[in-house]
Amino acid sequence: MGMIPEDFKKKMKNLLQDDYSSFLESYEQESEQGLRINLLKTSVDTFMKHSEFKLEPVPWCPSGFYYSKEDRPGKHPYHAAGVYYIQEPSAMSVVEFLSPQPGEVILDLCAAPGGKSTQIAAYMQGQGLLVTNEIHPSRVKALSENIERCGVTNALVTNETPERLAPRFPSFFDRILVDAPCSGEGMFRKLDEACEDWSGAKIEHCASMQADILDAAASMLKPGGILVYSTCTFSPEENEKTMARFLERYPSFELEEIPLVAGMQPGRPDWASGQDVLSRTIRLWPHQLKGEGHFVARLRKNDGAEPLDRKSRKPSAKVDKQAIKVFEEFCKATLTMDWEFSGEYLLFGEQLYAAPSEMPSIDKLKVTRPGWHLGTIKKSRFEPSHALALGLKKTQANYLSFSARDESIFRYLRGEALMVESAGKGWTLVCVDDFPIGWGKLSEGQLKNHYPKGLRWP
Repeated sequence: MGMIPEDFKKKMKNLLQDDYSSFLESYEQESEQGLRINLLKTSVDTFMKHSEFKLEPVPWCPSGFYYSKEDRPGKHPYHAAGVYYIQEPSAMSVVEFLSPQPGEVILDLCAAPGGKSTQIAAYMQGQGLLVTNEIHPSRVKALSENIERCGVTNALVTNETPERLAPRFPSFFDRILVDAPCSGEGMFRKLDEACEDWSGAKIEHCASMQADILDAAASMLKPGGILVYSTCTFSPEENEKTMARFLERYPSFELEEIPLVAGMQPGRPDWASGQDVLSRTIRLWPHQLKGEGHFVARLRKNDGAEPLDRKSRKPSAKVDKQAIKVFEEFCKATLTMDWEFSGEYLLFGEQLYAAPSEMPSIDKLKVTRPGWHLGTIKKSRFEPSHALALGLKKTQANYLSFSARDESIFRYLRGEALMVESAGKGWTLVCVDDFPIGWGKLSEGQLKNHYPKGLRWP
């Protein structure tokens, strides 16, 4: 942990008063480590039967668990297969309060690196549309990779400013998550750079940016929709005060009650405008529960412009029949199920995507991933993508499965070819236990490795 700034300590002492000493003591303890089981890949019960980790439930997230320091889940093949996502435990609360449903159209506006987006996607179960956006080009790559690794098939990944998205999507979304960029005070225990970057000026800058992001979000939410706002900071300027200003500007929004779970505390109206309704927000304090600092507010939009007909706003990169034919030939040869798809195919250069049926027009938007990446069309043949492997179930294609302890799976992750006892031929899903991890190509007992070079283990 970096040096906690003195000005921050003074400010917190003034805010917390009698509670300050136990707050400060929490910085002597190590931060909690968490992982969230990916419900797109498995159930909690099934995972717990396979798991070699010492896990303890996170009380506010049914698929979330604390793991111990000896466990190294990031170095396990299940991580590469997207079976779980390593996520800070307090951060898991936010999507639980958003409560996404299958079939909805949902926006995660400040989404990188993707923890909350992949959690939303797990609740959507492949139905509906998730637009997951990140303004920073360097961070959107990590977001796109996590969407792929977790087997999310119904996401549009964009690299836009909220101001550019807003006029494109008036009253469009059922739910919006704004996990806002913030001064990061809640992460001091975990990230040295959060301590080093902190200043009063940074708090002011973040609060102003949060107001602009919320303005964009307000216009994109349809009447009756839910907006969840969250930060990982303690600063009232970015939390209760931001909410008080937002409610003043948008009287059609109201704060909804959120149930307090396991040590969560209500927000502090006395640190902002004094409006009692601000006590409906939630604070997660590191000295009150097992997790870092977080703030969450859930708002409902009661009226506003009626949403446009989503069906009339279709994508516009139609695919020639030859490309579809090549893909369908691959499906017949490789998949053990009938490929059924209700959305729209999109072709960008040689890259073929399956876009969800709810997908709007993406003309003139900076798009990183326009749906499920199926693979590459090369004249008369099709080469499947890594995303296709990770979005399938083991039994949906010709497969070879190795145990998580088998040296073969580690050799595969390092990019080596494998000798196997199989009379099979052609594209084959490589699985670790029940979970697809990538493609190989079988010929005469040899499995040629198609694990992406950029992901290979050293």
